[in-house]
Amino acid sequence: MRRNIIETIMGAVVLVVAAAFIVIAFSSGEVQQVTGYRVIAEFDDATGVSSGSDVRMAGVKIGSVSGIDLDPETFFANVTMSIDDSVPLPSDTSARILSDGLLGNTYIALEPGGAVENIEDGGRISYTQGAVNLVDLLGRFVFGAADGAATGPQ
Repeated sequence: MRRNIIETIMGAVVLVVAAAFIVIAFSSGEVQQVTGYRVIAEFDDATGVSSGSDVRMAGVKIGSVSGIDLDPETFFANVTMSIDDSVPLPSDTSARILSDGLLGNTYIALEPGGAVENIEDGGRISYTQGAVNLVDLLGRFVFGAADGAATGPQ
């Protein structure tokens, strides 16, 4: 009987610790939506980006993705971002889709240009680079190396 009580207490302690980790993760994880002016960027591949994803400049969060839709004419992804009003973007700003690491979150990195004019509310970012599919690159490397080894030197 005593063993069952100890196991029950240990199980309860594990559940409390797990709940505490979840609360800490959500409270420290800047999940709030940024409000500001809208900017649209068109990507050939927006894999991993979703509504609520971060928009960063120099590693600092300056906005968030507010929506993604497919352009039926070009078949590109139109990503709508909400950028903090205190951050004016030059009209030649570029956007890339990056990942925090192999298993990290995907975000949009903005790099300001040197133009004097700024992007207005509802404006577009012209210079974009879509997501790089690491699994596809790894597969090409592995199968490319295997094809080279199979044929041997010539």
